[in-house]
Amino acid sequence: MQHSRHNKKPLKKFVQVAVPAPLYSCFDYLLPNNADENTLHPGCRVQVPFGRRSQIGVILGHSDTTNVPSNKLKAVQSTFDAEPVLPGELLKLLKWAASYYQYPIGEVVHSAMPALLRKGKPPSVSGQAMWKTGSEPVDPDTEFKRAPRQLQLYRFLQQHEGGASDELLNQTFENWRTAMKSLVVKGQVIKTEQPCLPDAVACAEAGPKLNSEQQLIIDTIHAQPSAYQTHLIHGITGSGKTEVYISLARQVLAAGKQVLVLVPEISLTPQLTDRFRKRLGVRTASLHSGLNDNQRLCAWSTAAQNGAQLVIGTRSAVFTPMPELGMVIIDEEHDGSYKQQDGFRYNARDLALVRAHQAGVPVILGSATPSLESLYNCYNGRYQLHTLKLRARSSQMPRIELVDLCKQKLQEGLSPKLLAAIDMHLHNQGQVLLFLNRRGFSPLLMCHACGWTISCRRCDAHMTYHKSRQLLRCHHCGAEAAVPQSCGDCGSGELISIGAGTERIEQLLKSRYPDFSVERIDRDTTRRKGSLHEKLEHARTGNARLLVGTQMLAKGHDFPNLTLVGVLDTDQGLYSGDFRASEHLAQLITQVAGRAGRAEKPGEVLIQTHHPDHPLLQTLLHQGYDGFAHAALTEREQAGFPPYRHLALLRCEAIKPEAGTAFMESARELLKGFENEAIEVFGPLPAPMEKRAGRYRMQLILQSGQRKLLHQALQPWTQSLVNLKPGSKVRWSLDVDPYDTY
Repeated sequence: MQHSRHNKKPLKKFVQVAVPAPLYSCFDYLLPNNADENTLHPGCRVQVPFGRRSQIGVILGHSDTTNVPSNKLKAVQSTFDAEPVLPGELLKLLKWAASYYQYPIGEVVHSAMPALLRKGKPPSVSGQAMWKTGSEPVDPDTEFKRAPRQLQLYRFLQQHEGGASDELLNQTFENWRTAMKSLVVKGQVIKTEQPCLPDAVACAEAGPKLNSEQQLIIDTIHAQPSAYQTHLIHGITGSGKTEVYISLARQVLAAGKQVLVLVPEISLTPQLTDRFRKRLGVRTASLHSGLNDNQRLCAWSTAAQNGAQLVIGTRSAVFTPMPELGMVIIDEEHDGSYKQQDGFRYNARDLALVRAHQAGVPVILGSATPSLESLYNCYNGRYQLHTLKLRARSSQMPRIELVDLCKQKLQEGLSPKLLAAIDMHLHNQGQVLLFLNRRGFSPLLMCHACGWTISCRRCDAHMTYHKSRQLLRCHHCGAEAAVPQSCGDCGSGELISIGAGTERIEQLLKSRYPDFSVERIDRDTTRRKGSLHEKLEHARTGNARLLVGTQMLAKGHDFPNLTLVGVLDTDQGLYSGDFRASEHLAQLITQVAGRAGRAEKPGEVLIQTHHPDHPLLQTLLHQGYDGFAHAALTEREQAGFPPYRHLALLRCEAIKPEAGTAFMESARELLKGFENEAIEVFGPLPAPMEKRAGRYRMQLILQSGQRKLLHQALQPWTQSLVNLKPGSKVRWSLDVDPYDTY
């Protein structure tokens, strides 16, 4: 015993803590009294002094040495967790992400946790309080004759047989708790607890019979070892990719493992969650921005304790702890929503691949229009490509036709051919979708006398006219202004709206087809909670015969009654300066066209354009998305763009342009010390939209054919940029693998 005591390894004295601050390192602290490394594990939260206040940080590791002078070394003030809230496998992913995306480790770690954990709340999975009327019925008019507040509450609870939550009551009443307490004391209301996640469905529903293509993909993937491998399912719209996901997930779940499913948009989460729950019969956690803080903590913590076998969520769900992760599924993998566009600019699809690789589990990517990067990885053997060329339920692909707008007399942007097609499809009991990726009534308000237009004072952009609210709004910075009564230059009162937005198309449809229900679905009409689900349900059931909307309608929705799709303004995407613009346009056209003819009714797609001979449109029409992808990859290789080369984009913005210029020139100068011949530098140059939200914007692009060499330069350069100390005059950010260059 004496011998083993002398050889015992000394305990480490210091903890390394990640603190949410814009600094690229963690910080050393002394262990608190009566604590050691065996009680404070990496992944546990601690309260630490930081500057003039205290912060909640996360332990990343321990050390027996420190570079901090003893007179400046501070101790951990208090602890929150006996066990890590961020397990080791997740900390490994977060450290990798902070290094790859060149973002402060403390902010990366804290962004991965639900808001309540960041505030020090316990990782609880307690249920939700529910208030219900008692089992003994009463006559409320008699019982609460002198208590109008209690009467109001009691009648409300009678209308909610399943009970009402605190959240619902807070939304409906003010100061309801005193009256509720009186009802409970009288025994007329009881308080129960509802599980924070619904239980698994007792009896799973049977699905449709799989076709030969679907079954082949499932058999091929199942036959391989359950180790890391990326599979891309390239299936045309309506080919039944979701059924393949469900079958693949079922086998993983049967082995006692968990499955993570990522979707790009919140609008897809509820319907997909419901479908998976009913078909797989397992407890399912849903994670997206529509949840309140308690709901998000419940889902996150339940999954962390292996209480939810299936997790379905949007971008941030990639950080959900899952101790028995067995498979990752990424639906609509091409979608730009997986890329965070501010702060910690990560790509959830790419991080999911890294997480699966670290965990040694397979990844399933799915899309009707895969990203060029994913197709490139298939062609080079990094991913396995599986194709679905048949539509499920034997439905046929829609007939697609280009409509030449040149010399046509348009009615609010709609050609005579499209209007005639709408008439015919409505007459034949069909449903029509008109797609226009532009909100508002009109993108431009102009003086008919002199040509004066109304621009945003804070951006290099025109103000969009919103007729229903009689205001002008900038869709870049959110600035709003009243509609002027006269021209700001010549004083003329004749202001005309140029161009059409979804609001204008909706007005046309309502006036032309008064006997049919019109549903507009865009960001303006879906701001109210629950409105998006309500509108999509109207569309799905066919109650709304005419649909008009933006790209919110193009993603993954199944409208069985839809027979005609009209794409109104294709041309705005044909001549963009962004290198991904043609890919985005091809994906959007293919996705929105794929909404048509998904059941037994044949579908038709009319694409309006002034450039019917444009190579992109002709390739899409005659060779489909595959043909476009091969041509686009050839162009990318010749131009030296991703996936053949790798990019990092330094952006800066300043109220005064000279401040931004000075910062970027200094940044360019610093780069000379880290450059090598494998890295090309472009700029600094003004951003394509030079002024936005009152700030002047500049950018600097780094490009290399070798990812490793690019990152070898980025790390020391980023540290040097921090030391430039631009102060409040300049904001800057580094975007690794930027989704766009705007």
